[in-house]
Order: sequence, then C-alpha cells, then structure tokens
Amino acid sequence: MSTYYPRTKDLTRTRKSETDSPPTSPSATDKNYRHERLSRYDSSGESVTDKPLGRTSSYTRRETRLAALNRAEQDPTTKDYKKMYAEALHENDKLKSRLQDSKQELVKIRSQLDKVTQRHDRISERSTAVESEKREKQALEKRVSNMEDEIKMLTELKSDNQRLKDENGALIRVISKLSK
Repeated sequence: MSTYYPRTKDLTRTRKSETDSPPTSPSATDKNYRHERLSRYDSSGESVTDKPLGRTSSYTRRETRLAALNRAEQDPTTKDYKKMYAEALHENDKLKSRLQDSKQELVKIRSQLDKVTQRHDRISERSTAVESEKREKQALEKRVSNMEDEIKMLTELKSDNQRLKDENGALIRVISKLSK
C-alpha cells in the first residue's frame, strides 16, 4: 500500500499543477471537467474514493454532485435540450404550415394558369374562326363581284340581243316590201 500512496500523491501533484495554470480559453465543458476532477479530491489531496466510505462522505459527495448539477443548470452555456427540441418542433411546424400555404398557392396559380390557357385557346380559336370568316367573306365578296360582272354582261347581251331582234325585224320588213 505504501507504493500505492506515493503514486497517487505524485499523480495528484501533477494534476494539481495542471489545474493551477488555467487554459487560455476554457470552454464550459473544460470547466465542468476540471470541477469534477477537483471535487473528487478533498482538501488534503487524497482521493475521496481512497478514504473509507461513511455516511458523511457519501453525503458530501451527494451534495457536491447536486451543487455541480445546480451550477450546470444555472450556467447559461449549458444547453437545454428540451427547450431546443421544443423550439425545433415549433420551427418545424412553422415550416410545415408555410409549405402547406405554398402548396395551396401553387394550386391556385395552376388553376389560374389553366383558365388563362383556356381563354387563350378560345381566343386563338376565335381568331382562327374570325380569320376563316374573313376569308369566307372575301371569297363571297369576290363571288358577288364576279356575279355582278356576269349580270352586267348578261344585261349587255340582252340589250344586244334585243337590238339584233329589232334590226332583224326591220330587215325582214324591208325585204318583204322589196319583194312585193
């Protein structure tokens, strides 16, 4: 046992010397770790586990643990995982609702796009119908003008025919007078 104590004392000296010089930028976990290491030893430098366990030492260990837990709870750098989880759930719900809103807006926009496309199709159908009507109208106007030209020619032919009949009747009269 005598060999065991010197090692422990050497080990505690090295540990104490390491803990005496503070690190350049200690983090919260480094502080907690250092506190736990120091709380394992009493003021004499001997490990609490090396002493015989009695009611007082278990009580002091329990008090030390509770104090460390209280400090950890009071330390603003420790993370409250329940709170972070609740915040993450809340944020997730917000994002889900925004996604639903976006989906609904997308459905509305698609329906509007379909309506506009249908209107455009109707307009294009109307425009093709209007253009075909224009072409039919032009064809009918051309046909009407051709018929008017034919009517003019027919009236001219009729007048020529009437004139020829009149001349033929006059010639017949002249021939009949001559033959008497």
